[in-house]
Amino acid sequence: MVVNYDRLFSNRSKNLKSSEIRELLKLTQSPGFISLAGGLPNPQAFPIDVIHECIEKVFKTNIHNALQYGTTEGLPLLRNVLAQRMREKKGIDCELHDILITSGAQQALSFIAFNLLDPGDTYITSAPTYLGALQAFHAYQGNCECIPMNDEGIDIDSLRRNLKRLHRTGITPKFLYAVATFQNPSGECISLEHRKELLEIASEYDFIIVEDDPYSELVFEGEPIPSIKSLDTKGRVIYIGTFSKVLAPGFRLAWIIGSEEIINRLSLTKQSSDLCSNMFVQYIAYEYIKGGYLDIQIKHIKQLYKHKRDVMIKALKEYFPKEAKWTVPGGGMFLWVTLPKNVNTRLMFKRAVAKQVAYVVGDAFYPDSSNYNSMRLNFSYSDDDVIREGVKRLAEVIREEMSTPYDKDEYVSGV
Repeated sequence: MVVNYDRLFSNRSKNLKSSEIRELLKLTQSPGFISLAGGLPNPQAFPIDVIHECIEKVFKTNIHNALQYGTTEGLPLLRNVLAQRMREKKGIDCELHDILITSGAQQALSFIAFNLLDPGDTYITSAPTYLGALQAFHAYQGNCECIPMNDEGIDIDSLRRNLKRLHRTGITPKFLYAVATFQNPSGECISLEHRKELLEIASEYDFIIVEDDPYSELVFEGEPIPSIKSLDTKGRVIYIGTFSKVLAPGFRLAWIIGSEEIINRLSLTKQSSDLCSNMFVQYIAYEYIKGGYLDIQIKHIKQLYKHKRDVMIKALKEYFPKEAKWTVPGGGMFLWVTLPKNVNTRLMFKRAVAKQVAYVVGDAFYPDSSNYNSMRLNFSYSDDDVIREGVKRLAEVIREEMSTPYDKDEYVSGV
């Protein structure tokens, strides 16, 4: 008898969707292909010599513990220096018992969804928003309410209107998810006033704010905006930080800061998932922070990425048609391009692949797959000449697409 896998797989398993970006990475491995799609840190930003030095320290002082199982919550030494840094650099009032170490920020998102979402429960996010979060929340069959963005981040007036509408139908959202600083994909920030209002609204309607904060250290100009968590006095914010952008994404190391109730519940979830995160890399990260290397490295990354952003902006101004608009982020790794309404970036992707250039289609960042005339571009990863050539190729694709009428059947079928 042939195995009936369809019968065996759970409904939750069948609900999973592949990541647009993961699939793109497979496509763009061929020689000569330029990808402006993936959210990859630049290898020049990896502190290889410092990591080597930290590894040698671990071997000399803690190698047996580093090769052993650890506590589910994470290495106390690491949690302690993280808590100190969060207090000093972020103004977040926390101690080591408020921190849970996770195997990357994506695991943090998955654990939060597991604990807060039953099938059909509602959560809120901006549109656009980080597609990895949408993937994690979709896996637990959450119902998404999308709130548009404006110049100050999430549109507060629209948020209030939607919450009132939901309240009339007896629906209370579980949480609001936000990448508040240098958002993925747009590069935009939520203003300080809107951050304060979000906390007031969360208290009024009794929901949690999940603040995903991978990019706030990478500020190119201006003063950093205080995190939402630093303004939180009632335990309404779950904060996610990561080493992926300031150390190395291959370490798969992140952390959650939350109330005692949240951390205890998430720790139980982690016990059932992987027992503990990689102890060896936790010791490396501890030595990295303890040795004072982190702030030095962040300064280097900021200079590098600001230069990369400026190279891309200059190329966009030189090559893109005048009808195209884009954000100029003050930090992070991405910018957001909006094209004329008659351009469908999902359909255009076929033409881009033929020109050996890739981007991420804008509708991937919308839970309802709307907004077909936008795209996300990454400026952190590629060499300068590659950025310029990639933008030039993409500009040619856009001009061809703008001059080509759509085939209705093709529009329906998509990529």
